[in-house]
Amino acid sequence: MSLSKTIKDIENIVGKRQLITSEWRKEPYSKGWRYGEGKAFAVAKPNSLIEIWKVLEICVRDNIIIIMQAANTGLTGGSTPYGDDYDRKILIINTMHIDDIHIINDGKQIIGLTGSTLYNLEKKLKPYGREPHSIIGSTSIGASIIGGVCNNSGGSLVKRGPAYTELALYAKINKKGRLELVNELGINLGSSTEEILKNLQNENYNMSDIISSNKLASDNMYSEIVRQINKSTPARYNSDNRLLYGASGSAGKVAVFAVRLDTYPTPKKNKVFYVGSNNPDVFWRIRRDILSKFKTLPTLGDYLHRDCYDAAKKYSKDNFVVIEKLGTKFLPTLFELKRSIDIIASKLKILPNNFSDRLMQFLSNFWPNHLPKRMEKFRDLYEHHWVIEMSDDGIEEAENYFKKIFKNKEGGYFICNDHEAKKASLHRFVSASAIGRYHILNSKKHGEMMSMDIAFPRNEKNWFEKLPKEIDDMFEMKLYYGHLFCHVLHQNYILKKDVDAELLKEKLLKVFDERGAEYPAEHNVGHEYYAKSNLSNFYKELDPTNMFNPGIGKTSKLKNWV
Repeated sequence: MSLSKTIKDIENIVGKRQLITSEWRKEPYSKGWRYGEGKAFAVAKPNSLIEIWKVLEICVRDNIIIIMQAANTGLTGGSTPYGDDYDRKILIINTMHIDDIHIINDGKQIIGLTGSTLYNLEKKLKPYGREPHSIIGSTSIGASIIGGVCNNSGGSLVKRGPAYTELALYAKINKKGRLELVNELGINLGSSTEEILKNLQNENYNMSDIISSNKLASDNMYSEIVRQINKSTPARYNSDNRLLYGASGSAGKVAVFAVRLDTYPTPKKNKVFYVGSNNPDVFWRIRRDILSKFKTLPTLGDYLHRDCYDAAKKYSKDNFVVIEKLGTKFLPTLFELKRSIDIIASKLKILPNNFSDRLMQFLSNFWPNHLPKRMEKFRDLYEHHWVIEMSDDGIEEAENYFKKIFKNKEGGYFICNDHEAKKASLHRFVSASAIGRYHILNSKKHGEMMSMDIAFPRNEKNWFEKLPKEIDDMFEMKLYYGHLFCHVLHQNYILKKDVDAELLKEKLLKVFDERGAEYPAEHNVGHEYYAKSNLSNFYKELDPTNMFNPGIGKTSKLKNWV
């Protein structure tokens, strides 16, 4: 079958405007948000579930690789092509036009269609006094519900664990190379594929069609697991067999049309405790005490090292100000605008690479200090910072505890007012972008950037990294932040000039292996990490012919996995 015939047939399904073939227009879809890029002959943007199915049929007919993509906000390049060593042509199917959410069971559950976003979910649930699995973080960059489920993504919320469901509707390709629809959504939607997909999208079903079952719509074990502080394994990580089921953890090896997820009651009261210390052992003790002794688990508990605090203050100021002044609603638009500006700038030889970052950094220098005085005082006093949010009965519990422990322990705390609480949480969130901005502005002076997503064992005492000197000497900069209660830490490095990044990464991972760590923790393998055998076997079971997203987790890109 000729490629032109394939393109024409897809165009007849989605419409000419929704099929992108020009190189510069494909770039935002074929290049990862932070990592990875490759070539695709086209990007299709269907307007309905049945259109997705029909496009999938064309791909199967014509032996085309399928890469399913939603918001493309992942950090490891898992929803884009990677390299040019594929054995077939690639089509990217972007689902963001199908952004619809159905509220069921009085807001206790939702049905998220394939392009639905966490931001819209948060907004839709507000009148019900409920919240989604993830709030600020993935929510604010426009990430999709499905992307989180497919990646078993984590997040900062201590009680909720990784995004997980056993209730989903998806298409897979079986061993015979045939496309089939798998309905595990727990809703009676009809018998034929077309009937099921149309009824779902049109919300043409009643409460009586919704089936109650023992299948999970969230990780109901996590709050118990994270409390097990003496276990020698991490609380959460992407290749955990416990969380690999159907769409969950599938990493694009199936085409997910919808998922069914639990929601969570919104707390009546929240208070943020800003905690500082120069001794990592103090945080180790606090973590163990809170997880093992508190009746109420924290809502979140995010760590920030002083170096990362400083980097975020300087290099993430523009992100901070945009979110603070315009709200998170504007962020997805800003990211799209940023990508477009950089694509245009790359075509114009007179403008530097990464023009948008350079412009934003220049403008941010004129903005006054945006951080509260008490946070700045703690920055001067303490190396380690911890933003701990408690809700309802946990507020008094935490206040009594901190009063007591800091009588005898090195460090201090303060209870944030509403103004400080928003700024503390936001500062920690935007810190994730600081190292990328720094590297862009200083790439000629330094070596490569390396970002590690590590889950340390629950019983690990030496959570703060101390590297062997021969490894440490290879770094120009190290920035640490993460979710300390679950021991998921994001360790970001900039290498010295001419350091071999691959060789250094091997040495680093060996150190992590010796410490019983798992990686990645919540960012998925993408094209950056090797999928462990249990994970790659899961991919092969889902996709025996290797038509969906081949090469994920550094697995084979070849048809039938050969």
